[in-house]
Amino acid sequence: MPRPDARERILGTAGLLFDRHGVHAVGLQRIIDECGCGKKLLYTCFASKDELVVAYLTRCGADWDGLVAGARAAAPQRPLVELVRAVGVRATRPGSRGCPLRTTLAEFPDRRHPAHRVAADHLVRARAQVRELAAGAPDPERLADRVMLIIDGLYATGPLFGDDAAKAAVAFAEDVVT
Repeated sequence: MPRPDARERILGTAGLLFDRHGVHAVGLQRIIDECGCGKKLLYTCFASKDELVVAYLTRCGADWDGLVAGARAAAPQRPLVELVRAVGVRATRPGSRGCPLRTTLAEFPDRRHPAHRVAADHLVRARAQVRELAAGAPDPERLADRVMLIIDGLYATGPLFGDDAAKAAVAFAEDVVT
């Protein structure tokens, strides 16, 4: 049984590479080379690339959960605006290619593929979380849809337009939430 830190190191390396280059563009040998682990250790930790990708997507989902919890804690009266602000930080960081869950959906269009299913499930849950944050609004469904569109737009434009995109998204979120 490999040590947990070996699994985390492999998953961390794979996550960085998947984020930068996409899942299909990164082979297991590249992960092995970048991580400095052996093939045997990688396959002891992850039986297949699909299993590694699912673990990566699960971590991405947990990262989103952290953003939502952070938004609630930082701005309990305006968590939706704070969530957009937090996404702006993430979407505009150097090397960002947008939302890893959405890019994975684009790479794996087959709805039966485990990567597609896991990414889609996380995005459905993300929308439900945004709906929960909008619970006090007169029309929480509509507000949640609008905020999700702002977030989607921010992930799409943030890598190209940087801070300007983030500022515009936050301003738009403030207008929509008010």
